[in-house]
Amino acid sequence: MNLPNPAIVAERGAQRLPRLALLLFCAAYVIPGLFGRDPWRNADMTAFGFMASIAQGHAPWWQPAIAGIPAEGGLLPYWIGAAFIKALPFLDPALAARLPFGLALVAVLVLVWYTTFHLARTDAAQPVAFAFGGEAHAIDYARALADGALLALVASLGLLLLGHETTPELMQLLAGSLFIYGLAAAPYRETKARVAVLLALPLLAASGAPAMAVALGAGGAWLVRRSSYEPVRRLLPWLLIAVALGALSAWEFRGWAWRVAVDGHAKDPLRFVSQLAWFCWPAWPMALWTLWRWRRHWQHRHVSVPLLGVLVPLITSLLMNGSDRALLLALPALAVLASFALPTLRRSVAAAMDWFSVFFFSAGALFVWAYYASMQAGWPTQPLANIRKLAQGFEPSFHPLALAVALLGTAAWIALVRWRTARHQHALWKSLVLPAGGVALLWLLAMSLWLPLLDYARSNRALIERLRSQLPTEFNCLAAPGQPMSMLASLEFQGGWVIEARRPLAQSSCQYALLQNDTQATLPEGWSQVGTVRRPTDRVQHYLVLRRL
Repeated sequence: MNLPNPAIVAERGAQRLPRLALLLFCAAYVIPGLFGRDPWRNADMTAFGFMASIAQGHAPWWQPAIAGIPAEGGLLPYWIGAAFIKALPFLDPALAARLPFGLALVAVLVLVWYTTFHLARTDAAQPVAFAFGGEAHAIDYARALADGALLALVASLGLLLLGHETTPELMQLLAGSLFIYGLAAAPYRETKARVAVLLALPLLAASGAPAMAVALGAGGAWLVRRSSYEPVRRLLPWLLIAVALGALSAWEFRGWAWRVAVDGHAKDPLRFVSQLAWFCWPAWPMALWTLWRWRRHWQHRHVSVPLLGVLVPLITSLLMNGSDRALLLALPALAVLASFALPTLRRSVAAAMDWFSVFFFSAGALFVWAYYASMQAGWPTQPLANIRKLAQGFEPSFHPLALAVALLGTAAWIALVRWRTARHQHALWKSLVLPAGGVALLWLLAMSLWLPLLDYARSNRALIERLRSQLPTEFNCLAAPGQPMSMLASLEFQGGWVIEARRPLAQSSCQYALLQNDTQATLPEGWSQVGTVRRPTDRVQHYLVLRRL
């Protein structure tokens, strides 16, 4: 029999995840990586450089710059990081700048929960009523699905690293999550929905994604206009105001930029699909299953709202040459969409997800522990040999707190596996507990046991210290033409030097210069080589340290 609603949920299936366990889940995911590390290379270091340029007075608020090169796109995330650096002078600047972005990740998790909760309360999303009662109650069902959506987001591989960086994309992620929350909450929280959309689109535009803000606003206006809920239709003028504010804020923040690149992934769709497959795992197969099982309900809010939140970033990513940072914005809506697959999953599919998670994440945890044992005790010997080969100069160190945290996380994983596999569980979110727990476990282990190694390999501090030994204590400036922005930020804020990068070396007034080995076939005229430096993890590329004759 073809039922109009595919969700058949008994009352015992609408159990909510214990609140303490949910909070510990989120803490184990958000907190590791906030403390005890430098900004890492590329986007993380570049964003911190712009924030520090404002906080330390190297550049004005309206034009943050690294080595005199101004920032492009929205400035609001740099303002937020700089404000925290100035407000918390007793903290390390990198940590102070990272705190608001950690809070933004927490807000994303909360917004995904409430978005799913409000969408699951709508009549079309409710499970089938049983003839003699016993079906899940509406609020309990909505809470169970909301727990599942939060677990699906935590389990998403694409959020793991990008979600813990200090970059404008995290503020964009917060804005996108706030926007779909506003659409979802409109029938029940009319004032909150208006405030949410009025904040979301200007925040998204001012953080460097104005075109996406306009696209989401246009799609949201179309959905709102067609809604059968009167409070939702009353959201339309507020939504149009939000689009206008977003466009104006992008103009004011100089955020309009055409970054479409129709090549690469656009010409090779299979490459884009492969990236999509791992980046959005495990939410994407569940989201596709939702679209199939709820195919008669695409016009209803619980499908159309998250679908809008997925399609706009997906198309944007494809147009931006498969940008993973644009694809990041699809993950909250994808997690919401995936949660509505939970009432329709077959038991065999849930069991397959469980056993894959047990074996994969347990093997990953054993791998992390084996390398840690090798670093601390010298056995097994091969992992330590690999580390010394790949990260030359790294010396392991022992941190009791890190070990204690890792032991607690591993014990929690063992208890979670035992709980899930000991007997049949009825809760809707049961099939996402192990994927989310496994991702949180590996992140926790990596950011505790491996943090010194990862920080040594991924930051530029070791390179800066090697460069410092090649330079005198005092000199006027260091010329570094053609260097990437993250390298310039490291030279300026970790090295503490005055950097000149905008002029060619022939026009520089600096006494010393830094060039990559592949930028010059021969030494430039008027310069002599003082030495060479390289990153401990880089065997090919090295830098030439030059002095003016």
